[in-house]
Amino acid sequence: MPENRPRQLVGHSHPQVVDAVRAQLQRFTHTFFGSIPYDGYVRLAERLNAIAPFRSPAKTLLVTTGAEAVENAIKIARFHSGRRGVIVFSGGFHGRTLLTLAMTSQIYPYKRGFGPFPTDVHAPFPSAYRGPGVDEALEALRDLFETQIEPDEVAAMVIEPVQGEAGFLPAPPEFIRGLRALCDAHGIVLIADEVQCGFARTGQVSPSSIQG
Repeated sequence: MPENRPRQLVGHSHPQVVDAVRAQLQRFTHTFFGSIPYDGYVRLAERLNAIAPFRSPAKTLLVTTGAEAVENAIKIARFHSGRRGVIVFSGGFHGRTLLTLAMTSQIYPYKRGFGPFPTDVHAPFPSAYRGPGVDEALEALRDLFETQIEPDEVAAMVIEPVQGEAGFLPAPPEFIRGLRALCDAHGIVLIADEVQCGFARTGQVSPSSIQG
């Protein structure tokens, strides 16, 4: 679930960039795809599907913001599983809408004064700098299944493969593999929020492809 931020790519209106944008705008009529489809949308979706970092068939939905992408991922997971629970991780940032603020674990500057929020479960994110370690973080997650929410009530786990707002902290590959195993064992959808770290910012198209 990556996001591309045009304002970061366009920069300070370099003439070559402006010319490229102008040429692209002249190639299609920008319409709401759900009402008036156009070929460029389909071609882009097919290219994104081809580089998706997993083996199963991919589908692409283009949206406006990272928060909208996260919320749609949650909606899909809930509809698919018939469950409502969502587990997220300490230090994570997922957006500024009401649901994604609930999933974000930073009171200031994001959540202060905007509650109450929907209730979801936050689990520890492993960090070589601050702790906990991978084994401790996975054990804490298993403990959540015994103390806070049953696994068969969880629709999705949502994790940033590289946390941005928390200080650019990469999730250890063995932690991602541990999450994958837990999710597979309990029928939970694992969602990678790559809004800040996707589209080759880590040197690969998707950091999830690096971490396994």
